[in-house]
Amino acid sequence: MTDPTRDPRFLQDPYPMYAAMRSTCPVQSMSAGSDGRTSYLVTGYAEAREALTHPGLSKDTAVFFEGKGSQRRLHPAVAHTMLASDPPQHTRLRKLVTKAFTTGAVAELRPFIAQVTEELLHQWPVGECFDFVADLAVPLPVIVICELLGVPEEDRTHIQRWSGELFAAGKPDVIDAASHAVADYMTGLIAAKRLNPGSGLLDRLISARDGDDQLSEEELVSLAVLLLVAGHETTTNFLGNAALALLQRPAELDRLRENPDEVPAVLDELLRFDSPVSTATFRFTTEAIMLGDTHIPAGVPVLVALGAANRDPEQFLSPDLLDLDRDAAAHLSFGHGIHRCVGAPLAKAEAEIALRMVLTRFPEMRLAAPSDRLEWRQTRLVRGLASLPVLV
Repeated sequence: MTDPTRDPRFLQDPYPMYAAMRSTCPVQSMSAGSDGRTSYLVTGYAEAREALTHPGLSKDTAVFFEGKGSQRRLHPAVAHTMLASDPPQHTRLRKLVTKAFTTGAVAELRPFIAQVTEELLHQWPVGECFDFVADLAVPLPVIVICELLGVPEEDRTHIQRWSGELFAAGKPDVIDAASHAVADYMTGLIAAKRLNPGSGLLDRLISARDGDDQLSEEELVSLAVLLLVAGHETTTNFLGNAALALLQRPAELDRLRENPDEVPAVLDELLRFDSPVSTATFRFTTEAIMLGDTHIPAGVPVLVALGAANRDPEQFLSPDLLDLDRDAAAHLSFGHGIHRCVGAPLAKAEAEIALRMVLTRFPEMRLAAPSDRLEWRQTRLVRGLASLPVLV
């Protein structure tokens, strides 16, 4: 079959296409695209969960693309991150950053998150149209992750721009240039912090590099870039998608307005309903495998559609319904297994604080544009709004 994710209608609403594919077969081959390769798309929940932990699937992109003559010029720090590695390398790298995102560590950040949210909401023009994405969903997680890493305030607008350009689907030159810009910036920041050490996460990673934890200079830069970009991209889309889902459903919105303490309990359902990551990052078969009832040969890419898996009726009853009473903890929006998003606790804390404060401060907030006129980001990897105009 041809790749349905290249259909312009897919970006607006991928779920009908996902449902049609899943009903035919939850694991399907897609015809070769411009790169000349055939790949497989996973849309079923059980098959997606299996794929995310399958020993026959690798994330080591360096091995896959070796000798294939790619013309891309992505910076190595972006092309070969912890996400694009397998154990034992992945295990070693992940261990170095996990402590920064534990529940306890995130709890210490909550006052700062609340302070930043309050400052951003204070700038919203009451009675006028503003952009929920540009005025809250983008800057909040950027500021938080930059604070965590120790990125100076005056540099954060650059980080925001480069990160957005890294997801510019269909614009390889823009993506490649952004990868060099952000990697060069982090290289310079690391050098500056060596001269003037602080106490942030990046300083601790530098100590690991210069100590006994066997972190190479390239790995140090790569980890810093990954944390910087992944540390806010998912949260930005999570916030925008969640806000839209509630604004489109007045009954659910009113319920949370009247009971804002319920916000933490509904985050998993909001994540399941419209996943901020549509397709998991790159995987390929190292050997021939069976995924569900589908035979997949060795050496081919496997795309795991997390958004599709979260709408599988075999796992979630009435999956196209936003049910705030649903137990959706088994959703795959943060992945599953050893590659599950290390920053998930931080993303949920930011979303909880931001949504609760918006609902209580602006109880009359409503959409300022028809839903079918909203612009979605032009990328199939993440699912997020380019803008969300609202009135308060």
